[in-house]
Amino acid sequence: MYWVTPRHLAGDDGLLAERIGDTLAGLGWSMWPTSRHTLLYVSPDGLRGAEWILAAYPFELGGLPVAWQLSARPHAASVMTEWNAYFTPGVPYEALADLLVALDAREAPDVGFEGPDTVLNALSARGWVRDVDRPHTTAMDPGFSACISLELLPPLIEGADPRPDQVGWQAWAEPVLGAPYLWCAGFSAGVPYDLFAAFASSLASPVPVSRRTLPASAEGRITVVRRG
Repeated sequence: MYWVTPRHLAGDDGLLAERIGDTLAGLGWSMWPTSRHTLLYVSPDGLRGAEWILAAYPFELGGLPVAWQLSARPHAASVMTEWNAYFTPGVPYEALADLLVALDAREAPDVGFEGPDTVLNALSARGWVRDVDRPHTTAMDPGFSACISLELLPPLIEGADPRPDQVGWQAWAEPVLGAPYLWCAGFSAGVPYDLFAAFASSLASPVPVSRRTLPASAEGRITVVRRG
């Protein structure tokens, strides 16, 4: 077992499905398999959803298949979701779990009143640096191996608003410039900024995380604090 830092380069140890499934079960969410060979979780009030969709291989982010989709709706009977978020394998499960806990705790998961600075201030508090050219929308880790940015939405990242000029938070880790991404995450327009800040703050946390295997692409960029 390795205890490593930084968290955003630690990978998911191949346990993203199990760890997040355990988190959702602990929150009391119901789960059932679907005909698409996915696992669908729904909160007790029906307003929040999470689905393990890797087997369905719906689309890719940064050349990586999407593994988890989160969603929220204003009413349990609503057909349309207000917003969606997508995560590929490799994303540190601690950050996704912290996002789910924050999502579960919200009385209204589909609305928010904070601005983008909520996210950027949370990252600055963790030592991340704002992009010189885009200080109000983009921040990077001190090693320039991960980035979080408020950008025009890529294809298939959709929410309730169908207009083509929507922006949403995008996050990714690129241990070696120009090499394949370690993980990617995409958030549609409408995701409350304080919710995304919970994900971003956890992602940038300096607290070491435990892993049995380490991403080969992060070799030389990740520090083993201790072994045990």
